Formats: sequence, structure tokens, C-alpha cells
Amino acid sequence: VQLQASGGGLVQSGGSLKLACQVSGIELSFINIAWFRQAPGKARELVAGISYDGITAYLDPPEDRSTISRDIAKNTMYLQVNRLEPEDSGVYYCNANPSRLGFQGRFWGQGTQVTVSS
Repeated sequence: VQLQASGGGLVQSGGSLKLACQVSGIELSFINIAWFRQAPGKARELVAGISYDGITAYLDPPEDRSTISRDIAKNTMYLQVNRLEPEDSGVYYCNANPSRLGFQGRFWGQGTQVTVSS
């Protein structure tokens, strides 16, 4: 199983960004998949996840600013974040959990840096 994250960059506060995670080696409809964020000096934390059967969950940013989605045909997961704030900055990692128990499994992507300037 391999995950390839992309879409990060430098964005001004108030802007938007869409991250993508291309998954290979396993189908999205069989796994839970999620985005995590790690800010400098902080632990990696769950941002949002989508289960194998399409149920979504959001932590931070909240659902009114972010949308997690997936394209089964492209085997790709996305995270759209709007009205970005400096606190959204960090390295965003995608994670796959074939066990379907929770949103943190043993497969990680390489991370994509998001920097929000104030």
C-alpha cells in the first residue's frame, strides 16, 4: 500500500487549498482513510477521516471550513479547506487503515506542507 499526498503550498489567510492523496495497492472502498496534520513542535493530530463506507468525521478544521471526499474511480482522497487560518499550517499526512477500526492505521503518505500566512 502506498499513499502519495500533494497540493500543499503557501497560502494567504482567508484563502483555500485542496489536498489530494493518491492511494495504490488497495481500494478506498475497503479502508478507512484520513488526513492528519503536524505543526512544528506538536504531535500529529487527526484532521478529518472518511470510512470505507463513506461516513465522514471532522476534528480540526471543523466541518464548516473543510470537506473530506474521495473519488473511488481514481482511488484518491481529497481535503478542501476554506477560509484558511495560520493555525491550519503544518505538514498534512494521509493515512490508510485497512482494519477499519478508527482512523489511524499503519500506512502513511510522505506529507505535504501547508503554510498559511497572516
